[in-house]
Amino acid sequence: MSKVIITDPLQPAGLDRLAQRPDVQVSLAMDASGEDELAERVTDADAILVGLTRITPKIIESARRLKVVSRRGVGYDNVDLEALRRRQIPLAVVGTANAASVAEHTLFFILALAKQVIAYDHAVRAGNWQFRDSMAAVDVLDKTLFLVGFGRVGRAVAERAVAFGMKVLVYDPLVKPAAGARAPVDFVSTLHAGLTACDFLSVHAPLTPETRDLVGSEELAIMKPTAFVVSTARGGVVNESALADALANGRIRGAGLDVFTQEPLPAGHPFTKLDNVLLSPHTAALTRECADRMDVVAAQNCLDAIDGKLDPALLVPNG
Repeated sequence: MSKVIITDPLQPAGLDRLAQRPDVQVSLAMDASGEDELAERVTDADAILVGLTRITPKIIESARRLKVVSRRGVGYDNVDLEALRRRQIPLAVVGTANAASVAEHTLFFILALAKQVIAYDHAVRAGNWQFRDSMAAVDVLDKTLFLVGFGRVGRAVAERAVAFGMKVLVYDPLVKPAAGARAPVDFVSTLHAGLTACDFLSVHAPLTPETRDLVGSEELAIMKPTAFVVSTARGGVVNESALADALANGRIRGAGLDVFTQEPLPAGHPFTKLDNVLLSPHTAALTRECADRMDVVAAQNCLDAIDGKLDPALLVPNG
């Protein structure tokens, strides 16, 4: 009998997908006390279905029958990719299952920042009706949105932004111009070109050694002081200290952030003291509908690996 180890809570829809297979044993390991105990539990696992638990080289090496690590998401910085590659074990993600939800959250940030939702709400609650004359809000119509990363989420954001009348620029050295695009976008050849032109920067790149601190103090310095920064990708792609400093000193007008270098965000973090930043606790993909979609795909990836028919489109490149 094949075995699937689940390291993090899974929605009933995902468990139901696994339960349809009487030849597959499901073992819950959410109570594993750490790396050593989890390594012991996966020794006979054919698949590991993981959320945010760290899958270390020790855990991978202990799973002697392992056929796949299935990530219930699209980011994979908590999984040691090199250890998987050494054993030629695939890493599967959920593809487009969360793209619409993350794209909607990105647009929520863009619109809330443009329309200065928090400032207007606070003014009404404080009885400051005259704040309406400040005209602090701006339109997104005819504004330039710069997408750094043009994978599934970036493309979904582009489609929605174009519907609001925005001009969309894209920087992604790994994607050919117009590849997969269903909305009119213009590719730029350098990060600098997009940063100097944009009114909104939205980050959709994975966290890798190449993308860590991709947007730092030098990059923020060349942006318009009226620009906004949005990130629903991974903490660490935008340098938090540099962004906090730029926000505090008016070099960037505002930001919307769903991801952070350290999660939960530490008490007293500079972002929590700024009025021009919107924060959410890494929830862009955590709608009920999206959680169901992701967990069903993640479960199916485990079954497909056991059956030897994984969808290549859902695999993280091995090279």
